[in-house]
Amino acid sequence: MVRLSPSTLSPLSSLSLGLTLTFMLTACTPSAPLPLADLSLNLGTQRGAQATQPFTGKWTVAGKPFWLQVSPTSGQGDVNVQVSADRGAATPLAADQAALTGQIRIEWKTGDGEAQRGTATWTVKADQYVLTGRLREEATAQGQDLRLGAGPSARPPQTGQARGVIVKYRDVKGAFVGKGGSAATVSERAGETLRASALSVISSRPLSTDTTALQVGDVDAALQVLRADQRVEYAVPNALLQAQTLPQPPLAQPLEPTDQYAALQWPFRLLGYSAVWRDMEGGAYSRPVTVAVLDSGVRYDHPDLEDTLWKPDEGALDLLADPKNGDGDGTDDDPTDPGDRNRTTGSHGTHVTGIIAARWGQNTPSCAGCSLTGVVGAVRRANVKVLPLRVIDEAGNATVADVALAVRYAAGLPITLAEKTVTNPQRAAVINLSLGAPISADTARPVCEAVQDALDAGSLVIAAAGNGYSTVPYYPAACPAAVAVGSVTLSGGSAPKHAVYSSAYDSVQLSAPGGTDPRLDPGTFNGGTLNGVPFQDLVLSTSWDYARAQPNYEAEAGTSQAAPQVSALAALLLSKGVTDDAASTLARLNATATDLGAAGRDPLFGSGMINAAAALGAPAISDTLGLRLQDSRGLVFQPPVDVLGNFKAYLGDGIFSVVGGRDRDGNGIYGETNEPRTERSVTLGPSLPQVDVGDLIPR
Repeated sequence: MVRLSPSTLSPLSSLSLGLTLTFMLTACTPSAPLPLADLSLNLGTQRGAQATQPFTGKWTVAGKPFWLQVSPTSGQGDVNVQVSADRGAATPLAADQAALTGQIRIEWKTGDGEAQRGTATWTVKADQYVLTGRLREEATAQGQDLRLGAGPSARPPQTGQARGVIVKYRDVKGAFVGKGGSAATVSERAGETLRASALSVISSRPLSTDTTALQVGDVDAALQVLRADQRVEYAVPNALLQAQTLPQPPLAQPLEPTDQYAALQWPFRLLGYSAVWRDMEGGAYSRPVTVAVLDSGVRYDHPDLEDTLWKPDEGALDLLADPKNGDGDGTDDDPTDPGDRNRTTGSHGTHVTGIIAARWGQNTPSCAGCSLTGVVGAVRRANVKVLPLRVIDEAGNATVADVALAVRYAAGLPITLAEKTVTNPQRAAVINLSLGAPISADTARPVCEAVQDALDAGSLVIAAAGNGYSTVPYYPAACPAAVAVGSVTLSGGSAPKHAVYSSAYDSVQLSAPGGTDPRLDPGTFNGGTLNGVPFQDLVLSTSWDYARAQPNYEAEAGTSQAAPQVSALAALLLSKGVTDDAASTLARLNATATDLGAAGRDPLFGSGMINAAAALGAPAISDTLGLRLQDSRGLVFQPPVDVLGNFKAYLGDGIFSVVGGRDRDGNGIYGETNEPRTERSVTLGPSLPQVDVGDLIPR
């Protein structure tokens, strides 16, 4: 199990500077020491500048904004520092600040004996770069295409649907005398002809000097009479034409669970599960699939997991061989989580399992005050069950040997326990590993070989990428045959962002919601409240209160929570029959992921965040137009869009993905894999401080 831990941000590397500013001060007495003066430094649109000020004494940069870098940070004699701006780090979500300002505080000391001390304040201003454009709807065609084709909408004219007749006469130059002896119009001429045959004319309207339209009581009879008249060039029905916009399929009604805490489970909304759960109403998710969860065990007595787990006599195992580090009875078929030694934390394995398989609806009453409905899991009514395998001990540790053994067992490969050969009767198509450590590739060889064996046997191994706040690989996620899952969290904009704790390295293949770091990056963008307080962007799932010996629900964050989201979706793909093996399942997960950050696969997000609605072909439940703006580092911005679709964003330098798109799965992310979209890639910086991307028309 990988735990969250605080970390410091690494400073950005030095940037090239195109501007040098020198400030010269003259003292009244040449021999007097010069104090360090306050000054203003305007970077304009440059990334940075060299600032120089004559000085005699020692000085130290005592404070600065996080988005400014100063090098060096201390010295003696003249102050000569390089000041660089990381504008993107300070750009607000709305990208509506035309310039950034901040103050560098420099403490100084000069003179002999009675030394002079003081503080100088350098005020720095940096202009932002400007991105403009316009978001527009796609134009729709109107009017009837009169060319008859073989398409499904082509049909012969039906006079019964016509609104009267249209008649044209061959010769209108000669006078036509009506009943009153005066010249008659074409409308009067046609009307007289029809009335002479006892046909009613309700109204008429001339279209030209020789053509008129008449509304009549009997279209077929009127056409027969008019066509028999030698003076008539033609008589046709006044047929109906239709607008030629293809009809959109009606939007499906999103399916929202009513369990007590389901509204706080924002990861499911972000992945489009309201559409997926509606899709399940058709009953297509019928193929049986087992997901093995190799973890701290599980609480079988949690009412929200009733009937969702394979039991001790059905293949579940506790693989901890050392009684001192397990539950006291060694390897057996009961993977019940005993909790930590002090009974102070919840059940990690139960939390991971609930993300996948927590029951919907009413639970069996278990204790006074306990929720009767609790939370929900991703798989809902699909034919998916979890196989608990205990490999994490009471201290929160798992050995490479135990994990390797459990991976092979989960995949249906025979293993030896207590000198007996044991084979899993519930071969797992998906194996979830919400555990890991930054060990070396050489040390990880035994578990990586087991993961490869499992893949060769047909099991897809999903592993948490690690909560290392760094770029150091974690194993077994970094094993070549494993699928390493990074974590994203809500940003407040129309795309999620990389979670600060989530380890970023080349092996990361996919991302999923794992929640925010409540210490370094607190967020409450999910909009929910719990006990009258905004609910943090954490992942809520089943757990256990060991102090009270009763079930509960806990909010956690980490790549441990992101991995089971991928495992659940992989199981649903197999259960619905969208895919039929590990290779096609992984290919589908990657192909339908929402690309975030840098274009294509990158160490922060892998191929992107999984998209359940797109992967499973769920029906559309919404159809809204919006803008998605993100830079290559995964920073998200949401500039306002006016009623005409115009937007203007003030940004830092970098490469930006500008997406105009529609949201069809109700998750608030525009232009995903299965949705209409258009995208521009824009580079902003000193050499190109302003760009207009023009019209964005999703297609």
